[in-house]
Amino acid sequence: MKKLVLLILVSTIAISSCDDETNEGPKNPETAEIVSVDRFSDAAATLMKRSENANLPEANEPVNFDLGDFITQGYGPDGKVVKYYNFDVQKLAPAPIYTLYKEGSESPVADQLNVIDVIPGETGYNDFWVVYKVIVPEDYVANTVSSYDDILDKGYEIEYTKTLVNCPIVPQGSTASLRLGNESTSIDRGWYKDKIVYYFTFMEAELQTNSAGLNPISPIYVTFNINPDDMNPESGPASGVVTETGSLQTHGVVATVPGDADYSPLWSVYVYDNADFDSVDNLQTAQAANILAEGVMYVNCPIVYVAL
Repeated sequence: MKKLVLLILVSTIAISSCDDETNEGPKNPETAEIVSVDRFSDAAATLMKRSENANLPEANEPVNFDLGDFITQGYGPDGKVVKYYNFDVQKLAPAPIYTLYKEGSESPVADQLNVIDVIPGETGYNDFWVVYKVIVPEDYVANTVSSYDDILDKGYEIEYTKTLVNCPIVPQGSTASLRLGNESTSIDRGWYKDKIVYYFTFMEAELQTNSAGLNPISPIYVTFNINPDDMNPESGPASGVVTETGSLQTHGVVATVPGDADYSPLWSVYVYDNADFDSVDNLQTAQAANILAEGVMYVNCPIVYVAL
């Protein structure tokens, strides 16, 4: 009987050991569970809350960012028409994204998906990510790591970089077809706690954190159908931006465009009096308008079109 019990124990340990080895092996992104994403919940959104606008997509519903309020046509500093996507308000502190490199290599591990640890609606989430390099052994197999906990558990070296990437997390199947230059419009995948996340990547400019380790910002001048009034909840952003009659053209003006040294897709919002709408069509006229409020919020609006 003792021999039988011992045999059972040995077999159990062996099976458990095999299971551990299997769990530590590479994961398959094609068969992994896809994480639930909701950019329009009260926890995730500021301007685009489904609780305030029932027309916004449900959780996990693919979003077409080429339609409606998700894309805006305004002016650049010199008066040229620009277009930019609207990804709502973001904080100044970026979130961490982990990219794996083999020892001695200058390129990321082939086929390895990037790793994040927060998604929209969670504390610390941001569309802007500061890149951390994770150094793995030369014999590392892609996608063995699929979570931040994996990185910590294995004790891999982590190196901070100042590199920023603008990668909004979105539901699978979402589309945003406009980019500047030869940027890819495809949707990318990453790992979040052993699950797959999908995100856009906007690379119209190379970005780095500022001296405080925060996202850089640039001014944008906007005006609303009803000037902001603390006593009127329907004023300001809730009333919508002013557009030309029968047109989608706003008189919102961005202070910088891709190629400018101080360009950033994270905009500090300056609000000007809608009485000045007709006179504003470039940076000079925007700055000359009656400014009602400065730096009221920071919005992620990557520029994807600049008229020639």
